[in-house]
Amino acid sequence: MASTVTKLETRRRGTGKTGGPAVRTAIDAFLDSPNITGNPNTLRAYTNVLDRTADVLGPDRALADVAGGEVAEARTALWGEAAASTWNRNRAAVGSWLAWCAAKQHWTAPALPDSAERRRENNDDTKAVSRSRIDRLCRRRDVPLREKTLWRMLYESASRAGAVLALNIEDLDLPNKQARVTAKGGDTMWITWGTDTAHLLPRLIAGRTRGPLFLSQHRPGPHRSATTDLRDICPETGRARLGCDCARILLGHYCDGLRLHQLRHSSATHLGDANTSANVIMAKTGHRSLRSVQRYVKPGLAAVHQATETLSSPRRRG
Repeated sequence: MASTVTKLETRRRGTGKTGGPAVRTAIDAFLDSPNITGNPNTLRAYTNVLDRTADVLGPDRALADVAGGEVAEARTALWGEAAASTWNRNRAAVGSWLAWCAAKQHWTAPALPDSAERRRENNDDTKAVSRSRIDRLCRRRDVPLREKTLWRMLYESASRAGAVLALNIEDLDLPNKQARVTAKGGDTMWITWGTDTAHLLPRLIAGRTRGPLFLSQHRPGPHRSATTDLRDICPETGRARLGCDCARILLGHYCDGLRLHQLRHSSATHLGDANTSANVIMAKTGHRSLRSVQRYVKPGLAAVHQATETLSSPRRRG
């Protein structure tokens, strides 16, 4: 990977000869388009992916000078060893940008080559983890308050990590244990949480009245401050919003093999095991169709064991 990045770094120093917008200019125009700015979660995720892509391709190069193979090499250098879901998500962001440049702006832009195709995401019926495991994780004394609160909220709200990390203190309705979030597609919905999260939130907020709910540990440096949306900087502490990548790494540090999305998946599964109706689970998770919910609401292993016991002869049960 290092040699690939080095070759790309050398190549990107060349100046464009065919005119047209520079890579950085094309990215900024795309991020300013209504479809992207209309959803802050999408804007934040696309900005991160495209900024890193521009750094490898060369932000000042003419977009018309960039070949599809270079885009593929950049993606491989950045995310070649990432999980299939991460690869596919970032591929979609880069592909959307290039397609917009060509179709909407009529700029000469490279296309994603066949080598950048989607990767297979295997179904994993072990995604749901037990409630006791989640409780033990969130009660560990070596886990900081911020992480405990985030993991509890993800589990109790059954919400997407991106939506929860995008929360501002102004979005919270603490007395009613709910908050307003922006769902996929730009719709607004309410998420709710339980008693455990409600006990942690006041300690996390610590008297703040505005700004991002979940903050990074330190203030951003001058370069990041200049490129970070002011809405992602806490006006009271100067610290930046905690990002999805950092949150994912932190969870892996304390619990190897567990992913943020598994907390949402586990929540839906446990609700299904408790015979919660599909309509209620749909309302809680924000899914729009029963078919989508069925991907997550599968009986857990405990429910399967319980059902299996009904097949035993009466005198042997228990």
